[in-house]
Amino acid sequence: MDRDEENYYGKHGEPRKFDPKFRGPIHNRHCTDIICCVIFIVVILGYIALGVVAWVHGDPRKVIYPTDSYGQFCGQRDTLNENKTILFYFNILKCASPVVLINLQCPTTQLCVSKCPDRFATYIDVQASYRYRPDQWNYFRQFCKPGFNNPRKSVAQVLRDEDCPSMIIPSRPFLKRCFPDFSTKNGVLTVANQTTFKDGRGKTRNVTDLREAANGINNVLDARSVGMKIFEDYAISWYWILIGLFIAMMLSLLFLVLLRFTAGVLFWIFIFGVIGIIGYGIWHCYWEYDHLKGIPGSDLTVYDIGFQTDFKVYLQLRQTWLAFMIILCGVEVIIILMLIFLRNRIRIAIALLKEGSRAIGYIMSTLFYPIVTFLLIAICISYWAVTAVFLATSGEPVYKVMANQTLCKYANLTCDPETFNTTNVTKLCPGAQCTFAFYGGESLYHKYIFIFQLANAFVFLWLVNFAIALGQCTLAGAFASYYWAYRKPADIPLWPLFSSFGRAIRYHTGSLAFGALILAIVQLIRVILEYLDHKLKGTQNSFTRFLLCCLKCCFWCLEKFLKFINRNAYIMIAIYGKNFCTSAREAFFLLMRNVVRVAVLDKVTDFLLFLGKILVAGGVGVLAFFFFTQRIPVFAQEVPMLNYYWVPLLTVIIGSYLVAHGFFSVYAMCVDTLFLCFCEDLERNDGSTAKPYFMSASLHRILGKKKLSPKKS
Repeated sequence: MDRDEENYYGKHGEPRKFDPKFRGPIHNRHCTDIICCVIFIVVILGYIALGVVAWVHGDPRKVIYPTDSYGQFCGQRDTLNENKTILFYFNILKCASPVVLINLQCPTTQLCVSKCPDRFATYIDVQASYRYRPDQWNYFRQFCKPGFNNPRKSVAQVLRDEDCPSMIIPSRPFLKRCFPDFSTKNGVLTVANQTTFKDGRGKTRNVTDLREAANGINNVLDARSVGMKIFEDYAISWYWILIGLFIAMMLSLLFLVLLRFTAGVLFWIFIFGVIGIIGYGIWHCYWEYDHLKGIPGSDLTVYDIGFQTDFKVYLQLRQTWLAFMIILCGVEVIIILMLIFLRNRIRIAIALLKEGSRAIGYIMSTLFYPIVTFLLIAICISYWAVTAVFLATSGEPVYKVMANQTLCKYANLTCDPETFNTTNVTKLCPGAQCTFAFYGGESLYHKYIFIFQLANAFVFLWLVNFAIALGQCTLAGAFASYYWAYRKPADIPLWPLFSSFGRAIRYHTGSLAFGALILAIVQLIRVILEYLDHKLKGTQNSFTRFLLCCLKCCFWCLEKFLKFINRNAYIMIAIYGKNFCTSAREAFFLLMRNVVRVAVLDKVTDFLLFLGKILVAGGVGVLAFFFFTQRIPVFAQEVPMLNYYWVPLLTVIIGSYLVAHGFFSVYAMCVDTLFLCFCEDLERNDGSTAKPYFMSASLHRILGKKKLSPKKS
């Protein structure tokens, strides 16, 4: 008994139990995995309830607006702070780092102001000169507590009660908070071009005393500068980006339409097109490398100039273009070697793609189904993000005692601002205040916010995987209807895509949810492992790092394997209507019996579709490069003035790739479905009159399957 006969008759020679009247996806179905379906529906209802509870308790204003020491929002409409949008710190020297500032836990009074200080001044100097320089006092007191206007109060009492800051320094707003206006002059850290300042307590201090906060703030402010420029580039080039994405969509559609008639020719054009684009990139890198020869400073290395926020600096180095050229040469050699060794397999894959192009040609509506999946995932992401924000802002204001005396036993204890003045804390710790610290709470709800966030993330992963599973099962059912139609297209049912979608929702919600649940659990474990790895990154325990690395690798492999099994299980569900476990088992063993074909046809097809994505993204990217660098004379006057031309360029390239991926994913699902149906066809039928093959004659001939003679009973 040869292998083909074994596939049909089974390992022990007994005939496999197939329905002789099987003619495509089963229509008389029953609900599968009902328990998981019920659990899934209950979880969705609970997820909605979680969102409602978070919406009731949460307040996004806590994220949008900074909060002063009195628990009031800066810049909130219809309040006294409506025009005071920036948070000012009385003594920023008490703040250990920018993270402390952003979390509003700096142990100093925080006040909402309309603008940040723009000069150096101390309360001692202002008080001494307020009689003949009232303008200085009027300027300084806007950074004092609201209503304070008593310059005669002693300096010691003012600083004890923190009625006013001891000093103000030139600052600029960032994240709606006043940070010192740091800059470097000849490599020296300065504030408003000064290296020293008075601290308002009789001492002259060096700007380097602020270094603890400056080290983090400088990097953040540099990033802010780059971020603002990037935002400006998007603001003036967004419509050109949309035009580029529209061109990518049209190219993808044109490719899929032409593939039906000229699959072989188009793919060889695509392959050589990718090689040509990379070759042009190599030539351009060499031209830039040679052009910079002899130019002063071009022979410096990236290490010599260090990190620069202006990325154009790196393009003036010969080393940059040499590195680009070496990388592109490596990619070019790899692609050429793969084409040489896989040339015969590519010819076989092209034949399967032609069959897939015919299927899509008969069911054109499948090309637009990714829009449905995209909308479902967008809804999931939006709901998850909104719920996460409301959960994160669900805390109540927590006030703590802030005391100037280091030995105060009440320092950092929680307090109630309404009753604080009636306690004996102010007597035992003169100058102590009850100020806002952070958002939290001691109720049962607040104690379990972290658990709610974890549940929010888990259900989000489950829903996203379910949306993807629904799309795969729907497309598989439609393409299976095409394959199992004996006379194509006459026997293809009416509206196969909508019929398949209805079957998936009506009968197999539980099975799809079951597969999505398994995948979501693995993905959540991977997220937790990444979190632990981030937290333990500073530890010196080599065994812990090794163990985490092994676990991350194992679960990454497990996720890839589950995605492969789930994808084929959904195809079997779409065809036979069985539960998830049965479908997964049958799909796995069917693929294992055809493991060589799986390895060759499936992966070569994925490679060819990937080349198609690269060509679409690369072609649109080259066009965008010539446009944004004003190298197309016809449109030279239309090009917007950009800070970084690579911002819209990269956006167009990445967006074009994602657009192409959306259309080509339909094609990949079509090929996978046809291949699985083909393997099932070979095991069900023998090409006889009683059991004819459902595959096309060309596909049967190219894949080289010999017909089996009908078995005698």
